[in-house]
Amino acid sequence: MRLFALFFALATAGLALIAPAQTLAPWVPDLGNGSYKNPVLYADYSDPDVVRVGTDYYLTSSSFNAVPGLPILHSEDLVNWTIIGHALPTQPPASRYDHVQPGNGVWAPALRFHDKKFFLYYPDPDLGIFVTTARNPAGPWSAPVCVKAAKGWIDPCPFWDEDGRAYLVHAFAGSRAGLKSVIHVSEMAPDGLSLLGEDKLVFDGHAHHPTIEGPKLYKRHGYYYIFAPGGGVPQGWQVALRSKNVFGPYEDKIVLAQGKSPINGPHQGAWVDTPDGQQDWFLHFQDQGAYGRVVHLQPMTWQNDWPVMGLDADGDGTGEPVLSHRKPAVTGKGSVVVPATSDEFASGRPGLQWQWQANPQPQWLASGPAAGPGQLALAAGPAPAEARNLYLVPNLLLQKLPAEQFTATTKLSLQNLPPGDRAGLVVLGLDYATLTLTRQADGRLALGQTVCLQADKGTAETTVAIAPPLAAGQPLYLRVAVRAGAHCQFSYSADGQQFRPLGPEFTAREGKWVGAKLGLFCLSASTNAPPGTVAIDWWHVTP
Repeated sequence: MRLFALFFALATAGLALIAPAQTLAPWVPDLGNGSYKNPVLYADYSDPDVVRVGTDYYLTSSSFNAVPGLPILHSEDLVNWTIIGHALPTQPPASRYDHVQPGNGVWAPALRFHDKKFFLYYPDPDLGIFVTTARNPAGPWSAPVCVKAAKGWIDPCPFWDEDGRAYLVHAFAGSRAGLKSVIHVSEMAPDGLSLLGEDKLVFDGHAHHPTIEGPKLYKRHGYYYIFAPGGGVPQGWQVALRSKNVFGPYEDKIVLAQGKSPINGPHQGAWVDTPDGQQDWFLHFQDQGAYGRVVHLQPMTWQNDWPVMGLDADGDGTGEPVLSHRKPAVTGKGSVVVPATSDEFASGRPGLQWQWQANPQPQWLASGPAAGPGQLALAAGPAPAEARNLYLVPNLLLQKLPAEQFTATTKLSLQNLPPGDRAGLVVLGLDYATLTLTRQADGRLALGQTVCLQADKGTAETTVAIAPPLAAGQPLYLRVAVRAGAHCQFSYSADGQQFRPLGPEFTAREGKWVGAKLGLFCLSASTNAPPGTVAIDWWHVTP
C-alpha cells in the first residue's frame, strides 16, 4: 500500500516514475520499448489543442460546465502526460456558472505561445469568445477577457503572422447562431484582445464537409492552413484547407479518415513538431461514448504541401489512424507517467484530476475536526431546488473515466453525518448509478444501490438493491469495477479485503457532450440543520 501511495503522489507531482510502477495505472500508452499505443490519453480530453514551447508540450481541452476548467497537461514526448493545472479556477459569470449548466460553458479552446506568453482562447457558445493569458502554463492565468461578444461563435484559434498582423479563425454552433458548416476568419488586434472589422467567410463545408468546425490556423511554406474536422463527431474525418491568402479561397482535402481502422471519426486536434523540426505529429480525439472523447497521436508527413496523417497505405493522401507507432524523437529518455487518478488527499484538498459540476463554494469542503490528517472532508449541502436527482447537483466531486477497464475504490467514514443525510459513490451521465449511504434515525447506516435513467429529463432515482444494515462508527469501503463496454459493478466492504457485490450491473452513459464521470457526493436532508460531513481517507484507481 505504501508503494501505491508513493506512485500516485509522484504522478500527481509530475515527477519521474520507473516503468514497473506503472502496472498500477489502468492505462499506460508508453510501451516501454520506444513505441506507444493509442489512445495516448484514454480519458475525456475533448477537442484537444497542443502547443510546443522549447522541448515541452502543453495540452488543453474543452471542459464545458466542469470547474476548475480548461485543464493544462504537460508532456516531453506527446505520449506521457501529467496534469499541471487549470486556466479557469472558476467560470464567469458566477451568476450563471454557480449553477450546473450541462453541455454549456467552455467549448473547444486553442492554446498558443506568443510574445513570451501563453494565450488560451475559448468559446462560451452563449456569450462569445474569451482569452486568458499566463507566463507559466501551470498558472496563475489572467481573468478572461471577452474578445468578441457573440452568440454561436465557437472553436476560436488565433494566428500571428510574420508581418505582425494577427487573425482569429472560428466556426459556428447551429443551435445558437442558426448556421453551421462554415469557417470564418477575422483580423485581430496584435495584442490578441479584440477583433478588427468584420469576420469573413473563407470556407463553406455544406457540400462536401457538413458540420465542419474546430478550425486551427497555421502557416507553412507560404500556405495558410486551416485544419478542421467535417462530417460530425462519431463518423467524421479530418480536413486540411490551404490558401496563399489568409482570407482564401481555400482548397480542401481529406487527410485523415477511419478507413479500415477501428478508430471512428478521427476528429479535431492539433499539429505540432518535434524540437528539431524533423518530425510532425497530429493529436486528435475519438468519440467513445461513455468513455468520452479520448486522445490519439498520429505521425504526420507532407506530400506536395499537403499534410498526411496516420498511415497512408494506398498512397492516396488520406491516412488512417494508427493503433501503435514509434514514439516521437525527443531529447532524453523521459519519464513514464500518466495523468493522476488516485488521490491520497494528503493535503486535505482534492488533486488536480477532480472537478465540480459548477463553481466551487467554500462550504463544500469542511475543515477542523471534521477530518483527520490526510483526509478529505466533504460537507453535506442541500440539493438546489431545480435538482430532481443528482444530475443538477453542483457539489459532486468527479473525475474522468481513465481507461476502458479499471476499478475505483474509496475508504470513507460517516461518523459526522446526521440522520437523513447521505453520501456515496456515483457514476454520472445521462443515466447514473450510485452506492448511497444514508444515516438512519437509530444511528445505523443504510446502504443501497440506486439507478436513475434519463437523469437529464428530471426522472427520480430508483433503489434497486439494499445491503443488510451496517453498524455505525466504522469505516466503509465502496467500489465500482468497470469492464469493457462501460459495464459497472458496485460492491462494498467493511474491512477493505472482502467485497460484496450490491445490485445489478449498470451500463454507464455519456453526459451532455462529455463522457461519464465518477466520484463522490455528500448531501444533506435539511436546509436548516448544521451540515454533516463525510471523511474520505483515499481514492484508489487500479487496473
